[in-house]
Amino acid sequence: MFRDGEESDLPMFDLHRLRLLRELKHRGTLAAVAAALSYAPSSVSQQLSQLEAEVGVRLLEPVGRRVRLTEQAEILVAHTEAIFERLERAEAEISASLTDLTGTLRIASFQTAALALVPTALGLLRELHPHLRVHVTHMEPEKALPALQARDFDLVLAEEYPGNPNPRPAGLDQEDLLNDPLHLALPEPADGPMAALRSLADHPWVMEPEGTAARHWAMTLCRNAGFEPDVRFETTDLLLHLRLVEQGHAAAFLPDLVWSGQPPTVTLRQLPRGQRARRLFTAVRRGRSRHPAIEACRDALLRAVALRSSQASGRRSSSAFLS
Repeated sequence: MFRDGEESDLPMFDLHRLRLLRELKHRGTLAAVAAALSYAPSSVSQQLSQLEAEVGVRLLEPVGRRVRLTEQAEILVAHTEAIFERLERAEAEISASLTDLTGTLRIASFQTAALALVPTALGLLRELHPHLRVHVTHMEPEKALPALQARDFDLVLAEEYPGNPNPRPAGLDQEDLLNDPLHLALPEPADGPMAALRSLADHPWVMEPEGTAARHWAMTLCRNAGFEPDVRFETTDLLLHLRLVEQGHAAAFLPDLVWSGQPPTVTLRQLPRGQRARRLFTAVRRGRSRHPAIEACRDALLRAVALRSSQASGRRSSSAFLS
């Protein structure tokens, strides 16, 4: 216990400077931190030097022209993460106590989900929460998930390919959205799943760029079929994949979402067992998972999935009746 007039010797670290150290952990360089927060790099460096003085230990060490966090800095960042998680939980509870959902929700989504699901979800959100401002950015999961950890987004739509599980950072909460069937899309028919793959060993392919989960999965699938694919086209734009297949320029692996519920326009073949669907999910920071805007968005996306499924079932029933 402290008597009146005595000062506690508990450390008092500046929260803003702790945030800068956390930003450096996630963004990698002082320049990236400065750019993200609209500061001068010299200002970031000065603030971190002051934090070192507050803590009383060295937090950064030079590595060439860059710096990296010391072991003590990593410990401090881990506690800073816990602080920010609690602050986000506090924000979520405050928002839940209000009757009107306001503010801005920042979403990152990859292309096919952005085309097939996001517009419907936005309509549902606008109807239920007209004062909630939603900002959507097209970004592949490989970049969007680290940006979520860096607090650039509030929610990310991401994908996981069969046999290629994503790392699951401790600070993120994932919620399944749907299993999206995958197909071999080819310019000419072939018999059997593996026969179809092998028949395309000498055919040009279109795939997503190297370094993406989709590319790793596709290359593994072809190699398991006994050949190295001739990848002549590389793009994250799956609509371009589809167009190249439609015009006979390439073979591809395409998910159901690329047709947005419409009938396929190319020949499709089933893939080998265990490789027939990718997992789509939403990811948020754990402290923000109970925020009303996050819950409303996740609910709207699930409803968009259900609406798409019922519409597709209706079209199949109508086609069967007409035939």
